[in-house]
Amino acid sequence: MWDLHTLFKKHAREIAQSLRRRGIREDVADDLTQDAFVRVLSSPPKETSANVNQAGYLYMIARNLGIDHLRRSHLVSFVSLEPEEFARIRDVSPSPEKITYDRQMLDLTQRALRELPERTRRAFEMHRIEEMTIAAIAAELNLSVSRVWKLIQDAYEHIDGRLPAQ
Repeated sequence: MWDLHTLFKKHAREIAQSLRRRGIREDVADDLTQDAFVRVLSSPPKETSANVNQAGYLYMIARNLGIDHLRRSHLVSFVSLEPEEFARIRDVSPSPEKITYDRQMLDLTQRALRELPERTRRAFEMHRIEEMTIAAIAAELNLSVSRVWKLIQDAYEHIDGRLPAQ
């Protein structure tokens, strides 16, 4: 049975040092060392081999993780950012004001939809929400294609008229 706590106390520092000697930064070497122990914890070697050198196995996993890291670092260029530069990176999530505005527009749109005559609202919902074609809506509502198109156009105009100008 693997005693990972004892193995970590006994070998973690040396494993990290061996990774640093291979040219891996200290913080990355520490992360890779922990990753090696997590790998052993999640999938230890098969118990059929009673003569497994546990320390050697850990070093081998850490070395392979280090090799993988160095290969990836040659494929992808990394940019080191100062905290000020990092803070200037734009947050793409909407602001609280934008969320509030969008919710208000949604509420106005829902109110405008409720004001529409039933057939006009239904044609609009079938077209926009259910993504039905004009022809399919015409068949469903037993109307001509041109009449369905006019109902949908009327719905758009009504909704647009209820929303504030932007």
